[in-house]
Amino acid sequence: MSRNLFLDILYPRHCPVCHEITVPRGKKICDTCKEKLRPIQGPRCFCCSKPLERAEQEYCKDCGKIRQFQQGLGIFPYSTLLQNSLFQLKYGKRQEYGTFYGELAAYYSRDKIKNWEIDMVIPIPLHPRRLEKRGYNQAEIIAQAFGKKLDISVEKKILKRQKNTKPQKELNHQERKKNMKNAFVVQKKLNGENILLIDDIYTTGSTIEEAAKELKTAGAGKIFFLTIAIGADS
Repeated sequence: MSRNLFLDILYPRHCPVCHEITVPRGKKICDTCKEKLRPIQGPRCFCCSKPLERAEQEYCKDCGKIRQFQQGLGIFPYSTLLQNSLFQLKYGKRQEYGTFYGELAAYYSRDKIKNWEIDMVIPIPLHPRRLEKRGYNQAEIIAQAFGKKLDISVEKKILKRQKNTKPQKELNHQERKKNMKNAFVVQKKLNGENILLIDDIYTTGSTIEEAAKELKTAGAGKIFFLTIAIGADS
């Protein structure tokens, strides 16, 4: 019996769409679920890549001002399907979903990442208390799989979360900005490196903005971001 088959018997993979054991067994997603997971199509914000209703709009309402980051990319629309899947990744111990999404994100973004000339990937960190409670950082799992596929260094110790912020989903736009203020600290001097921040979900961009601001203050070059899911313009 091969090692992979033995591990699949002990710890069968679950599908990130239906959450059942994958069919066929051992695959990362069920054959019948693949079509339900489609990347964003149509017009997007030129800056953060949020889906837009009209192509002539060019920017979403949140990117009508100067951003701390250069540009970003969300792979999938933040639908009920993605909401449930990422919830299971974060709170349901489905760490294999993070690896799956990291590899898929690398596939869909490889040309853009090459154009951005990224020097390092930094996952958005959790506060130590939340990390201890959850046991892992979902953004880190995504980033590790992503970096491995594209052969880009993943740096986990440069950016630290020093403020135990409230969950952003519970707050409105202004509250989110206040909640993230001074949330991060950079632990080493940077020398103009182009950085890709990775997180699971992007809504208003408050988290990415605050992280990018601290990295630029520490000497980073251009800051980009990638998330698995991104909300539509509202």
